[in-house]
Amino acid sequence: MNNQLLAGVVTFGLLLSGAGNAAEPLHVVKSINIEAPASKTWQKVFRFGDLGAWHPAVAKTQIVVGQEGVSGADRVLTLQDGGIINETLTAYNANERSMSYVITESVLPVNNYASTIRVLSNGDNKSVVVWEGAFQSKEAASDKVALDTISSVYDGGLANLKKITE
Repeated sequence: MNNQLLAGVVTFGLLLSGAGNAAEPLHVVKSINIEAPASKTWQKVFRFGDLGAWHPAVAKTQIVVGQEGVSGADRVLTLQDGGIINETLTAYNANERSMSYVITESVLPVNNYASTIRVLSNGDNKSVVVWEGAFQSKEAASDKVALDTISSVYDGGLANLKKITE
């Protein structure tokens, strides 16, 4: 099974596992144009074990199980405010410049979160980074809070990625 298909199956399974929560899955897609070749932009993004290299909310990233760039690797993110997020890499394709992951435990107001980040070529010396996620709000959180939180995470990361890449 190829990595993209596997990521889709994992995402679908995670969303179904939350079916007891009557809420429909929420979805956020954010993108940003970067004035740099896709290969250069990917070099900033590609390390699953170093999200803090480009996302300002992350103080430390540590792979605790598995290996960099290999599906099944688990990372622990320590946020600037001390919060902890545990994630598992579900798909990784360096040739297509994409990776997918799920959150397994988090301080964020979301459950059943699955995400993919891709770096696409947009012509000579230009790239587009697309970050998307599907999730449900935690029982205590409203859909608006969950959507606003994930949108803010993506916006902050993508804006900083642009700043440090161009």
